Amino acid sequence: MLKTAVLGASGYSGAELLRLCSLHPDLDVIVAGARSAAGQQVADFYPSLALSYPDLELRAMDPGVASGCDLVFSALPHGASQELVPAVLQAGAKVVDLAADFRLRDAALYPVWYGAEHGTPELLEQAVLGIPELFREEIAGSKLIGAAGCYVTAASLALAPFVRSGAVEPTGIVVDAASGVSGAGRKATDITHFGAVNEDFAAYGLLNHRHTPEIEQALGGGAQVLFTPHLAPMTRGILATCYARPTTTGPTTTEEALDVLRGAYEDEPFVQVTEAPPHTKHTLGSNSAHVTARGDTRTGWLVVLCAIDNLVKGAAGQAVQCANLSLGLDETTGLSTTGLYP
Repeated sequence: MLKTAVLGASGYSGAELLRLCSLHPDLDVIVAGARSAAGQQVADFYPSLALSYPDLELRAMDPGVASGCDLVFSALPHGASQELVPAVLQAGAKVVDLAADFRLRDAALYPVWYGAEHGTPELLEQAVLGIPELFREEIAGSKLIGAAGCYVTAASLALAPFVRSGAVEPTGIVVDAASGVSGAGRKATDITHFGAVNEDFAAYGLLNHRHTPEIEQALGGGAQVLFTPHLAPMTRGILATCYARPTTTGPTTTEEALDVLRGAYEDEPFVQVTEAPPHTKHTLGSNSAHVTARGDTRTGWLVVLCAIDNLVKGAAGQAVQCANLSLGLDETTGLSTTGLYP
């Protein structure tokens, strides 16, 4: 068993990591780090985890909190991992960070999109963006992985087969995506508590949402994306609807577009190409992604859609999948393709 730490264990992604690790035959969580909740029992803080962690206590986030661990998952807020990761790596543990601290390769992008200079830019060169379907070879054996977030994962899985093959124009790509409220984190705000979200649907982050450069980096090929996120009145789920213009050799019909997706994902254990429009409900609780496409010969646009559970394939599940690859395990270990329904 590999000694494992989950930092930021009191948040939604941290709780999902604890749940998935409890189902993993090779990961033994010996440390659950937290800030304001430090000192509380996991079983009391999250009763849903009581039978799996009857005696695990949430520990304070001191510099040596993960000492002695082989693997560290960091589900801390953006910016916090930079303070801890150097010491963790030096101690010999592998790190999968669920925040944005190690996703972007170019340190100059952090002050532009995240409002602050990167504290450890020298580590960005060795960090790998964590989307296994797109960066499997780089992730395998890597010591530092910046797991892609939910919006980036859904948009990239939808569009990458087309951008990377030259089937669509890399500029002028539009991504409209809707997220469940759990994507905003455990702490409620004026715009995320029940009274604000219920019976409402709203766009935010217009023109400058910070995940935009992460989508462009994941797609590669000089991709330029106009990204608009939306908050939907549901707990979990991401649905990304993406629009692109086919190149002269790209697909123009629906069947041609679906063939591109099938060719890209036929051997992928967690991606299902479907002819029907994907539903977030169909991916609930699973590490799966459902994708489809339409070629509109009338307008000349290609439409590609992807649905995922934002806390699993968009966060904790993807992190475990990346950890499996990094550790030399079967990447499906401890992860389910079966969703919860209804």
